[in-house]
Amino acid sequence: MPVMREKIRPTVVLYEVRRSVSEILDRPFTERIDHQIFRPDQKILAVWAADCAEHVLPYFEEVRPDDDRPRKAIEECREWARTGVFRMKVIRAASLSAHAAAKEVKENDAACFAAHAAGQAVGTAHVNTHALGSSIYGIRSVAAYTGNMDDGLVKEREWQLERLRTYARQVYR
Repeated sequence: MPVMREKIRPTVVLYEVRRSVSEILDRPFTERIDHQIFRPDQKILAVWAADCAEHVLPYFEEVRPDDDRPRKAIEECREWARTGVFRMKVIRAASLSAHAAAKEVKENDAACFAAHAAGQAVGTAHVNTHALGSSIYGIRSVAAYTGNMDDGLVKEREWQLERLRTYARQVYR
């Protein structure tokens, strides 16, 4: 498994991703995370978060092929985005299960971050800005998997943002 010399600083990446998401969705950017700003975009953000998590899910499934907790969290996220039916008990259980799966593979950063991405994605049904967490964990997962920070910070982030741009164009054209 590749090893990175430098670590991605999540707070720096979060700031940059938040700024990009605000721009793409045509929402004001604030220094502090404001959940209300993205309230109208919650379903778009959920679908996008599910995409971010699903894109890196193979890194988890490579290590734990029989553990479907992260995949089920992504499926639950998509189900909420499709139906709008919110059941806190279901969302919370799916999120906590994915995060528990992450803890069980903590020796493998790529797999661990991929499972956390799924846990954050489903959490978007409850709090829209959890989508940002799914993005950050996806970026970190790719960088950990390849051992190249630019694969996460540049390639994965651009892939993610292009997905969001596509959804925004479909909804807000």
